[in-house]
Amino acid sequence: MSFKLNKFVKTLLVFSTVSFVGISSSYAVEKAAFVYLGPTSDHGWSYSHEQGRIKADKALAGKFKTSYLENVPETADAERVIRNLAQQGNKVIFGTSFGYMNSMEKVAKQFPNTVFMHATGYKQGKNLGVYELRTYEGAYMLGVVAGQKTKTNTIGVVASFPIPEVVRNINAYTLGAQSVNPKIKTKVIWANTWFNPGKEREAAMALIAQKADVLMQNTDSPAVVQAAEQKGVYAFGWNSDMSKFGPKAHLAAAVLHWEKIYEPVMKQVNAKTWKPSAIKYGVKQSAVNIENFGPSSTAAMKSKALSVRDALHKGTIHPFAGPIYKQDGSLLVAKGKTLTDIDLSKMNYYVKGVEGALPK
Repeated sequence: MSFKLNKFVKTLLVFSTVSFVGISSSYAVEKAAFVYLGPTSDHGWSYSHEQGRIKADKALAGKFKTSYLENVPETADAERVIRNLAQQGNKVIFGTSFGYMNSMEKVAKQFPNTVFMHATGYKQGKNLGVYELRTYEGAYMLGVVAGQKTKTNTIGVVASFPIPEVVRNINAYTLGAQSVNPKIKTKVIWANTWFNPGKEREAAMALIAQKADVLMQNTDSPAVVQAAEQKGVYAFGWNSDMSKFGPKAHLAAAVLHWEKIYEPVMKQVNAKTWKPSAIKYGVKQSAVNIENFGPSSTAAMKSKALSVRDALHKGTIHPFAGPIYKQDGSLLVAKGKTLTDIDLSKMNYYVKGVEGALPK
């Protein structure tokens, strides 16, 4: 057994003890649990979910008592953790990573009186729902800033894994930048990790060496912002504000507000009105936003980005409205048409302007 697994098991044992002690003596208080892939200190994906949990917990104090487990790998360990949480009497369990999907589906069938909610997945059941945020809307708004800021007309993305969610964000970032600067080209480096500061930094440095002067990431640590600060280029906070890691480099942040989903779902569970569904929230529901503009963003850049945000909120623009062309120049979306959610869920290609081949 590796040290990493030993540490994970130790965390699980500690969690079990703490959660037992912390249960309210009032039977009116329900329990909700959250499972995170990374550490809550990553300042990225897991951090953003944790902020949502904290806000929902505060809003529903007296009705719910929430708890969480972090650093839960997408392996058989996830199934054991989720089953343990159900056995502890949690009325709703939120699994916040795509790789938990099969584990949650299996455990949900074993605990029909527990509600299971899975982030970014697609499998549903009588007591299994799915939810996600339209992160590509955040990427599009960041692109609008990047397209105005770049001097080389080359922007970059540190990407995690070539799944549709990440490919959507790369394409949306490119399209947002091209909406204000048609000369934009996007370079992508695949780090093949969600959270590994060393690899993320290496990828950022490789992009900077290729003249990319404004970087976005679809990874979880602030390493990209730190690299940009060191090299005198620019970057964005992803999932949360990362400005303290690069005050000069940080142009703005695409911030996720998961409480917009967590709070109503928990209320429904408490009221016994919850029904399985596929929740997709974005700028319209104030669940995705561009925030924390840094001093390197001019007033004009901020104004343009916020006008785009307002248009997304009203539904008068869509990041994937035509005309849009694929990387090879073929027409993807005709003028007056827009990609549907089904189209977006299957995205496995680059749009025109993104360089390099998409990994298989």
